[in-house]
Amino acid sequence: MPSRSRAREVAVQSLYQIEANPGTEQELLERAHHLERFLKGRLRAAPLVNFARSLVEGVQAEQASLDAELDARSQNWRVSRMAATDRAILRMAAFELLHTDVPGPVAVDEAIELARRYGTDASPRFVAGILGRLLAERDGVPTDPEPEEQGPDRPPAIRPAP
Repeated sequence: MPSRSRAREVAVQSLYQIEANPGTEQELLERAHHLERFLKGRLRAAPLVNFARSLVEGVQAEQASLDAELDARSQNWRVSRMAATDRAILRMAAFELLHTDVPGPVAVDEAIELARRYGTDASPRFVAGILGRLLAERDGVPTDPEPEEQGPDRPPAIRPAP
C-alpha cells in the first residue's frame, strides 16, 4: 500500500476511534497524546505522521461544515444516519477535496478504496456517489442526482418490470 494511502487509512481509523469514544474533558486532553502515539506507532515516518495528523485535526476543526457539505449532496441520508466507517471516510475525503491541494480524483479514489476495505458491500458506491457530486460541484461541473441513492445499510431498490 502506498505510504500516503496508509496514512489516510490510519487517519480514518483515528477519526472512527475518536467518534466511537467520546470522552470527558480530561479524556479529551489525554486524547492528543494517545493520537500521537497511535500515529507514530502505525506510520513511523515523520512526514506520514504529519500528513495523518493534519487530516485528523482538519476534519475535527471543520466537521460541522464538512457534515453540511455532505448532507447537501447525499440524497435520503443525513450524515448522522450513515455508518460510522462511511462517515469517517467521507469526512476525511471531503476535507481533502475542500481544504487541501490533493487532486480531487486522488482523494475520491482513496476514499472508495477505504470504503471497500472498511465498509459494507454498498459502501464504495455510496461514497463514490456523494464524493463524485462534491467534486463535480467544486469543479463547476453540473450533476444529475441519481433517482434513488442506496445507503450502506439499504439494499438496492427493486423496480417493477415494464
